[in-house]
Amino acid sequence: MPDPAPLVIVQPGEARSFWQPVPANGFVQCLLESGAIGAETPFAMGTQTVDAGCFVREHQHPANEEVILVLEGRGEALLDGTRTAPLEKGTCLFIGKARPHRFQAAPEAPMTFLWLMLPGGLETFFARIGRERHAGEAPPVPFPRPDNVTQIESETVFGALPPRP
Repeated sequence: MPDPAPLVIVQPGEARSFWQPVPANGFVQCLLESGAIGAETPFAMGTQTVDAGCFVREHQHPANEEVILVLEGRGEALLDGTRTAPLEKGTCLFIGKARPHRFQAAPEAPMTFLWLMLPGGLETFFARIGRERHAGEAPPVPFPRPDNVTQIESETVFGALPPRP
């Protein structure tokens, strides 16, 4: 009889978690990674909390599709460098390959969203640029992105933004 398909349960506090550098600040939880759980379909899933008034800088993923679901808070998305869309609890976005996007949290409160990356790789980026986070600890003083962030981006799921007129 073949081995059964994986079944994984991640309880609160069990996910790998990383404080994030400026300009997002906040933190990321990496909940599921296909390689670690033995899933057939390559993906990664987690949550990101962006501090009030902070943002996830504009970027794109040339070989990955992404799903975003806002869980708490509100803000705004900048899509393809020109289109804005409000973000609030329950907003869901599908972002195809190589589509530039940026997320800004509203000034009064943090914004938390679930991210699903197909295939995975975003979890590796977060681990390499962040600082390990433990439940209950106070947030660190805002810290810069690593000096070699461009190299880390190119080795994970990020590509250069297209030139704009």
